[in-house]
Amino acid sequence: MDLSIALPFPSITTKPFPSHLLLSRPLFPSSSPGRSLLSTRNPSSSRHNHRTPRQRLRRRVSAAVDDDDGGFVLEDVPHLSDFLPNLPLYPNPLEKSQAYAIVKQTFVGQEDAVAQQVVVHKGSPRGVHFRRAGPREKVYFKPDEVRACVVTCGGLCPGINTVIREIVCGLNYMYGVDDILGIVGGYRGFYSKNTVKLTPKVVNDIHKRGGTTLLTSRGGHDTVKIVDSIQDRGINQVYIIGGDGTQKGAALIHEEVEKRGMKVAVAGIPKTIDNDIAVIDKSFGFDTAVEEAQRAINAAHVEVECVENGVGVVKLMGRYSGFIAMHATLASRDVDCCLIPESPFYLEGQGGLFQFIESRMKENGHVVIVIAEGAGQEFVAQSIHDVNQKDASGNRLLLDVGLWLSHKIKDHFTQVREMDVNMKYIDPTYMIRAIPSNASDNIYCTLLAQSAVHGAMAGYTGFTVGPVNGKHAYIPIARVTETQNTVRLTDRMWARLLSSTNQPSFLNSCDDILLQQERVDRDMVDMIHKMKITST
Repeated sequence: MDLSIALPFPSITTKPFPSHLLLSRPLFPSSSPGRSLLSTRNPSSSRHNHRTPRQRLRRRVSAAVDDDDGGFVLEDVPHLSDFLPNLPLYPNPLEKSQAYAIVKQTFVGQEDAVAQQVVVHKGSPRGVHFRRAGPREKVYFKPDEVRACVVTCGGLCPGINTVIREIVCGLNYMYGVDDILGIVGGYRGFYSKNTVKLTPKVVNDIHKRGGTTLLTSRGGHDTVKIVDSIQDRGINQVYIIGGDGTQKGAALIHEEVEKRGMKVAVAGIPKTIDNDIAVIDKSFGFDTAVEEAQRAINAAHVEVECVENGVGVVKLMGRYSGFIAMHATLASRDVDCCLIPESPFYLEGQGGLFQFIESRMKENGHVVIVIAEGAGQEFVAQSIHDVNQKDASGNRLLLDVGLWLSHKIKDHFTQVREMDVNMKYIDPTYMIRAIPSNASDNIYCTLLAQSAVHGAMAGYTGFTVGPVNGKHAYIPIARVTETQNTVRLTDRMWARLLSSTNQPSFLNSCDDILLQQERVDRDMVDMIHKMKITST
């Protein structure tokens, strides 16, 4: 179902958002084909030019609200014409593309938008929308003037190489861009390593391999050094692949570029295997991770059903969110209990995990438990008196909860219940994230990369791209970094899992569930505020 809508945009008023949300800004001048047809401010005014980049970014914290059209809100993204108002425009090379010759509507309309909410009630406001991604009729770069670069930051994830390949091929095949550089080794590669030349031939088969051909690292973000390198190398399009910390860094690069008045488009492609990026439907590599997790779960199930009192524990990735564990459990149907960071559990006593394991073993002779790496960390920390150590990205270093849980289960049943149990512990963490992306993720990565290319060529900057209700959109970076997506204990998906496994919820009442959800939301906001602006 096509969820994009063509919007008439009659008279527009502005409605301020809370000061801590850097969401959107007034629509753009009619003289700029990259923007909407209406204007609420003049970007070339002296008042605008005397603001700092951060002040101008905060000025964008407003949304276009059409009171005559059901409360339409557009959360827009920056554009080069904001601070460089007299840029020339060029015809889009796709006008002459054989590939697009048969497309009924080659270019996305300037007033096309994607709705964030598609389930609404009669009489409710139309709500928040984002600009629809895709090629525009006019572009702000001549192909022979473009010098683009691609950088990958943070942990590995299936599909990174596919995104790299499709950025390169998209720039070359669709727009005729030949000058594309690869930044080696993450953010620090801008100022400490040589670049590599990227061509369609160089990247032709990299999608068949896991990891990233450009190498990666955590940390190393130095805004001034990075922008100095961009300026010295003559780069005018920057494609940044990484998680929420990486995207925060991309926002700072955009601010510095704007401060210096450079014609540089900064495009972010959000990456995390945990599927915890806000706003977008899902992150690339997630489907592959869930599919690969099935192998570990299947192996655990085979092992435990072939022995007496077999207990299998499978630890999956999920630092703050349990999406991989939840979806892998739902897909498998061989899992008896799924433990995630959002939902607390306890071991002993009435309704505890030990009691559930014992009852399930009496019923089936075996039990399989899937646990996300971030679940139960408070128990592990208490048992070994751990201090809060962090990695280069500011993330707390997680303790091995899977191994801890395996020991606890074995000790309880052998020493307290005097039962022999056969423990099988499987940790497929690096196997899951180091593989190539599957067919579904390959297609998804292609759409992400091409949408980013179309956006940069059209002059949009300081944006990230992703699907919102099935349609790709350009999203302000602040929207995907202000919080992280977590499993909602009050949503139907978690209820479906509990119904599938028939496990206890470990929460005694609806009030307990609501209080726990509030705690998760509060802790997530605190964690985001404390996180370093680096690659994660």
